[in-house]
Amino acid sequence: MTVARGAEGEANEKKRSRAKRELKKSGPHPRADFFIRPGLPTPPSAPYQGEMEPASVSTASPDDLSLLVAILPESLRRALEALPAQDLLELVMDLGRPPEARFPERTTRLSAEPVDQAQLDHVVSRVGVFGGDNRAGIERTLHRISAIRNRQGRIVGLTLRAGRAVLGTVEALRDLVESGLNILLLGRPGVGKTTKLREVARVLADELDKRVIVIDTSNEIGGDGDIPHPGIGASRRMQVPHPDRQHAVMIEAVENHMPEAIIVDEIGTVAEAAASRTIAERGVQLVATAHGNTLENLVMNPTLSDVVGGVHTVTLSDEEARRRGTPKTISERRSLPTFDIVVEMVSWDEVVVHRDTAAAVDRLLAGRDLGGERRRIGEDGSLKVEELAPSPAPERPVPAPEAPPAPRRGPARIHFHALSRDLGERVIRELRLDARIVDKPESADLVLVLKARAGDPRIRRVAEKSGVRIYPVKRNGSSPIRRALQDVFQLVQGLDEEEVRDAVEEAEHAIRRVMAEGIEISLSPRRPSLRRLQHRMVTRYALDAESVGSEPARHLVIHPG
Repeated sequence: MTVARGAEGEANEKKRSRAKRELKKSGPHPRADFFIRPGLPTPPSAPYQGEMEPASVSTASPDDLSLLVAILPESLRRALEALPAQDLLELVMDLGRPPEARFPERTTRLSAEPVDQAQLDHVVSRVGVFGGDNRAGIERTLHRISAIRNRQGRIVGLTLRAGRAVLGTVEALRDLVESGLNILLLGRPGVGKTTKLREVARVLADELDKRVIVIDTSNEIGGDGDIPHPGIGASRRMQVPHPDRQHAVMIEAVENHMPEAIIVDEIGTVAEAAASRTIAERGVQLVATAHGNTLENLVMNPTLSDVVGGVHTVTLSDEEARRRGTPKTISERRSLPTFDIVVEMVSWDEVVVHRDTAAAVDRLLAGRDLGGERRRIGEDGSLKVEELAPSPAPERPVPAPEAPPAPRRGPARIHFHALSRDLGERVIRELRLDARIVDKPESADLVLVLKARAGDPRIRRVAEKSGVRIYPVKRNGSSPIRRALQDVFQLVQGLDEEEVRDAVEEAEHAIRRVMAEGIEISLSPRRPSLRRLQHRMVTRYALDAESVGSEPARHLVIHPG
């Protein structure tokens, strides 16, 4: 079987090569100029080498544009034919208003007379059926006719948009498309998202020989009619009966047709975002567009933020907030993004690429510049890439290790919350601490609280208002209370005070270096009791620590958190 498939593949390759030679001999395809936008370089006939040759020609095919002009009433058709219509964007016909032709830099009235109902009916009778999204088309073209209806459902306005398949628009993104990663295109209406999507479908199917399915909700990618427009190449097209069913057709495409890549235009609902994640999790490359001009718009959109990882609010502990240098309540990314790469389309010839969506979202939520790559197609057809450096991460404050809560005057004041006061007094006597128990947390220097009650609103308010330290204790018993007080007061029974002080100072110095420099540091060999003390100090700052080696050389290694 392996040999047979290899032979068949070799035969197909020979056929493709022969067809290319014949095509080259026969000259340009009669409709080839249709696929090139004015001002874009001519697509190279040789394999892509990272740079395009400049070109000076091309206009949309007169025959194709004539199909759009042909559906107009006679008076408007004559007026439009008198204009240079190669760069026509759209025609606007609103009942009771003069008709207009819109171009990139200007708008021209086609008649001083207002549009009447007969003219609207004339156009409607010559196009396809309007779907649930109020869009219709002209069979086997990319032109789009969109309707405006009154309350009774009668059409009172039409927007006739000239559709063009364009070669060369994907060159700025070719390396991303070939990577096999999931790509999301963003940008304002009219900037060319759907045009690039169509070209991506053609490149994936024809040049990379992938099985590609285009989910065509409004027939805007593959054109109107049952036979798709040649602009999508060998891609297969699945039409959507109603916009509300787009997510179902996306899942159907994966389950029934074994695609290697799926192309989707305008992801705009929670169901479509969920379907996108399902497709990505099945290992199918997904290239799509979504509503939103920038990545920031998408992150702040509760409907679609899931495709870039989603956002949720997190409340940090006091110690963690101090360590990060942030407020206690922050926004964080909830999960991995569906799309690996986000492309913000600035114009036809300029895009901003965020190669790592997760990192870009994290920077955005941290209030930093996103960075990325700015890519431009120059007038000579060459690709220019400019790195946009993200703003540096704010320096994380390195808090000084907490000293024992020794009172400014007299003994330390300790409040036991949801813990036995009698047990606390007994432990204080046994450890010979210079401390006394107080009844109110507001009067304390330290609050020991049962871990299960650490979220008590009163305790949290006291901590936030007065800055008193809260120390959770796992359970109500003399041993847990003793360990907590030994930790807080940095007491190790049976050891020389100088030895304890040396171990504490070494750990403090190492903690500062690890947090400031992000490196791991090995401490000196210590007795087990001193290692436990150092380990407790490390864990207060969300760092990792482990004991390595054998006694008597066993020591602690501190790792960045």
